[in-house]
Amino acid sequence: MPVGPLKFEIQKESTFGRATTVELPHNIIQTPVFMPVGTQGTLKGITTSQIQDLGPKIMLSNTFFLNLRPGTDVLDNFSGLHNFSGIRTNFLTDSGGFQMVSLLDLTEITEQGVEFTSPVDSKRLMLTPEESIRTQQSIGSDVMMALDDVVSAELDPVKDKARIEEATQRTTRWLDRCISAHTSPSQTLFGICQGHLDISPNGFRDQCIQVMRERKDQMGGIAIGGLSGGETKSTFWRVVRHCCVHLPQDKPRYLMGVGYPLDVVVCAALGVDMFDCVYATRTGRFGTAFSYEGEVNLTREAFSSQRGTIVEGCKCETCAKGVSRAYLNCLLKENEATGGVMVSIHNVHFLLQLMRDMRQAIVDGKSEEFVQGFITKWCQGKIPEWVAEAMQSLGMKI
Repeated sequence: MPVGPLKFEIQKESTFGRATTVELPHNIIQTPVFMPVGTQGTLKGITTSQIQDLGPKIMLSNTFFLNLRPGTDVLDNFSGLHNFSGIRTNFLTDSGGFQMVSLLDLTEITEQGVEFTSPVDSKRLMLTPEESIRTQQSIGSDVMMALDDVVSAELDPVKDKARIEEATQRTTRWLDRCISAHTSPSQTLFGICQGHLDISPNGFRDQCIQVMRERKDQMGGIAIGGLSGGETKSTFWRVVRHCCVHLPQDKPRYLMGVGYPLDVVVCAALGVDMFDCVYATRTGRFGTAFSYEGEVNLTREAFSSQRGTIVEGCKCETCAKGVSRAYLNCLLKENEATGGVMVSIHNVHFLLQLMRDMRQAIVDGKSEEFVQGFITKWCQGKIPEWVAEAMQSLGMKI
């Protein structure tokens, strides 16, 4: 079975993050990197030409939903998502495992796979590790994720111990099935480290980390899964740091479902290379924009007469063309979809540029100053305790 064409190189490591290069068939990716989420192969409300202008080197799409519509017959006919969508950047596809949590009322999980009711036509369907890989090979994604058994972070570690243990061990068995099913030499498989929130010695996370270490030569990269699902922030950062310290250092690390700017900077400092989340576009559609001083709710009356752009000097399409906060305020209050699209474009650009800037700071040996400066500006003097704890674990006083 092929490992895949991914090439990985570490340019510089620092106490506060690392700068790496991930070479894939459609683009060379420099990390840390944010991956915009386009569930159906596009960013909601954003045109193909606008995506091209944003210039993401990699985007995330979803196997579960692409399997439902348009389906593998159509994707095979087009020889994959790149031809089907006209978007030529790298694609990473989620295996469909997250829907085990997000659509739990539709699913039944067995050793064979995940049986669910299709939200399209109400038919009962089965997603197995083999079917997940087959679908991802039809999609033609540059990075395929192994199907994992996902449990909610809100499960009680005592009361639900048996379910957590079952999911951890099943994730290993399903990974092995995904490795066996992977036959495409042009695609790279990533494994997913599960184990709930247990980072005790030889606990569930350590068990999964050991699996990743034993199978690292059969995978191109490793994701940190099972977070951003209701756990406390204090627990969140500790699990991230534990995984970054103990997972193989010669593989890219991908933290799934994290895209809040503060979280991204903190976790990149902890050692994460890749991020994805719908937050940038979802919150943008409702008028919340990212700035270096935190989030800006553009629907507030205070912005109804402001002349400035969202962020002065920002080179996104929205700001570069001089779209005022007042104009966006007017569109958003009238529920005009264009307003939400323009804010979404700004937010995606902001995160892409934020990671480019952080990478450059790491390369220049200024990562501590960059991280400290961003946190101070974003939090406006009210730094959350979990952020202070996470940075203190790296030796930063904040």
